[in-house]
Amino acid sequence: MIDPTDFKQGMRRLAAGVSVITTMENGQPHGFVATSVTSVAADPTPTLLVCVNRNVSCHDVIGASRSFCVNLLAEPELELAKAFSSSANRHLRFSTHEWRALATGAPALVGALASFDCELAETVSVHSHSIFLGRVVALHLPEGPLHPLIYAGGQFDTLGSRARPL
Repeated sequence: MIDPTDFKQGMRRLAAGVSVITTMENGQPHGFVATSVTSVAADPTPTLLVCVNRNVSCHDVIGASRSFCVNLLAEPELELAKAFSSSANRHLRFSTHEWRALATGAPALVGALASFDCELAETVSVHSHSIFLGRVVALHLPEGPLHPLIYAGGQFDTLGSRARPL
C-alpha cells in the first residue's frame, strides 16, 4: 500500500500549469486555484476536466450553477494565484484584475493566457474529489507572449525566458 503522504510528495514533482477556476452564484463570483486541469477532447465537442476537492468552497457552487470558467494564468498573475490560493480576504479576490463574462456568466480573466467557459456536462466522484467535465461553450484567446505560470515542488514558478523549443 502506498502511503498517501508519499503519494502527495511524488505528485508535487509534477510541474503543472496554474489556473483559476471561477463560477457565479446569485451574482457573486467565486473562484479557486487548480493545477488539475486536463483536455479531454476537441472533437466533436471541446471538453475539459478539472478535479476539485469536495472541501473547496466552490465545489458545491459549481454543481449548483452548472458552469465554470478555466482561466490559464501567466507570469504576471502570480499575486492573483496567491490570492486565490488562500482563504484570507476572499472578498478581494476579484477586485485587483479585470474580469468579464463570456457565455455562462462565470468570470473570465481578461489577462489570462486563455479562458475556457464551460457548461458542466458530467460529475464523477472519486474518493475526496469530484471530476467536473466541462463542455467548452466559449473561448477567450488574447494575443501576447506565452509565459505560463506553473506549480512544482510546492511553489509557483514560470518558464519565462527559459522556455524554448527542444
